[in-house]
Amino acid sequence: MGADMSHFPTPEHLVSWAKLCPRTIQSGAKNTAGPAGQGNPWLKGALGEAANAAARTDTFLGARYRRIVKRRGHAKALVAVARSILVVAWHLINDPDASYQELGADWHRRHLDAARKTRDLVRQLQALGHQVALAPASA
Repeated sequence: MGADMSHFPTPEHLVSWAKLCPRTIQSGAKNTAGPAGQGNPWLKGALGEAANAAARTDTFLGARYRRIVKRRGHAKALVAVARSILVVAWHLINDPDASYQELGADWHRRHLDAARKTRDLVRQLQALGHQVALAPASA
């Protein structure tokens, strides 16, 4: 990336340059996913190793990997975590006063909207043909 970050005004520019963003191929009204490209092999290699190590930790990045790997697979989850690491690095390099604040592995659970989750689960059960009657749990 170099010391001069003026080439990358936003983290999205850096992620695009590193070829860690998804690519969309459009032909007419049809959009399909495509390979991200090669990018800088040394940067992608280092980010891939960092993402693989972060995936095994009990941190926000480890939780992000575990959430994504369930539905997208190992390789895409690693690329997503590598992208997150690169965005964090851009913010730390671009702002000398910034410091990294770990959000914690339970960040998603703490920010969960319980009413929305309840509504979604009830809809799923109803779609499977079940009648659902909710009663509050007694303490």
